Amino acid sequence: MSDLNTVFGLPQEDEQEPDYNAIFGGGAADDPPIPAEEPDLAEHAVATNEKEPTRKTEKETTPDREAAPTAKKTNQSTKREAKEVEEEPDLFSAFNTQEDTPPAAPTAGQVSLFDKPAVFSYGGAKEAIEDASMTFEELRIQKCEDFPELESGKSVSWRVKYGTVTKSVADPKADTVAKLKEEIERSKAFLDGLKKAKTDKDRNPDCLVSPVVIAKSKGIAAYAGVFPSVEAARASDKVICILPANDGKIYEMRKSEMGEFIAPKHKVVDFAEVRAGFTPALPLIPREVIGQIITFFRCFMNEGTEYEAMVFLYWDRQEKEFVVYVPKQTASKASIHADLTENTLPEDRYLHYADIHSHNSMPAKFSGIDDADERATRLYVVIGHLDKFYPDVTARVSCGGTYLPIDPHLVMEGVGEEFPPDWLGQVERVSGDHAARSALAEKLLFADWNCSEEAER
Repeated sequence: MSDLNTVFGLPQEDEQEPDYNAIFGGGAADDPPIPAEEPDLAEHAVATNEKEPTRKTEKETTPDREAAPTAKKTNQSTKREAKEVEEEPDLFSAFNTQEDTPPAAPTAGQVSLFDKPAVFSYGGAKEAIEDASMTFEELRIQKCEDFPELESGKSVSWRVKYGTVTKSVADPKADTVAKLKEEIERSKAFLDGLKKAKTDKDRNPDCLVSPVVIAKSKGIAAYAGVFPSVEAARASDKVICILPANDGKIYEMRKSEMGEFIAPKHKVVDFAEVRAGFTPALPLIPREVIGQIITFFRCFMNEGTEYEAMVFLYWDRQEKEFVVYVPKQTASKASIHADLTENTLPEDRYLHYADIHSHNSMPAKFSGIDDADERATRLYVVIGHLDKFYPDVTARVSCGGTYLPIDPHLVMEGVGEEFPPDWLGQVERVSGDHAARSALAEKLLFADWNCSEEAER
């Protein structure tokens, strides 16, 4: 059997790398055969030889040296198939299928994939997380100043996307960024994704750490309810009852075996947030219209006498424009009495949008009489200090008799006009300290000049 081992290329302990060209006939004719490297192929050939029938024939009586060429041919075919498998290129040999084996070391000047810091990614902003030892809760606290919606920890969850793997954070208060990043890097799914990557960007992905703002639950719990009166709340089976009152406050009723409790509810979380204000549905009142009204008001300030005046502003639904209407009125220095019976503008076409009246040379402030008269839900404007080049304008809206001051620019065009941009280049802006030093230097210079004048005299 020693000859067979030599023919089939069983490896010896002191043998060198096999010459496959010599084995498969690709080398020089005088090169001696060198035993193969793989012992398993020899064992395969021996196993094949052992499967021959046990009954002896003439072929079996052939000496070993004559059977060697046939065995050698079979071995060569097996070797050739094995070589084809071995020569298949391994493009991703850097990534072992063992989960705890990192990729090959980077070249000089290149940062290893596993050494790259994780990246905070939210709202279009991205920033490397230098301290990966912090928990996700600590990261939320750090970022909530820039993103106020992250202030409530109960409303924020976390997600880590790394290559083809996306993982949610189970315990933000305990899990660290480094821990989650390492867990993903050791996973088979992550390494398999790197092997299948087709672009350099996919082979070198960023570990993106992103907060997710959870939608807050709204509505009222099953054991609570909102009721229009105390009687309705008492008749219900709700334990907690929310009640509006005629004093403008919200009250809470709680019912128990001890009795019935009612107290003002200071923090009402059962209702959505509401802010007072006015959102115009019509265009801004043109400055030309406001200019006409101001000129009209100034006509009642001639020859040392002053009177108030009032106009109504309508919106023409058909022509899509504002129309000024002057009702019949009796005016004095501090009051106006308008006759509204002759208001003949048809309501189906004209919308009564605003009441505008003057306070001549007095301040543009609404008086007690104005509060008593201006009850309808619309816009109200008072124009005062008409003796100045630019008068004062004050505006407010009435919502069912409740007044809310508003900025006049919300409903009317301003007096500003466009100007050439090169005007701005003529003005040099200086800081407060620089301006103060310049003023002090000018003052000292002026004092020196006065001293020189006195000396000459």
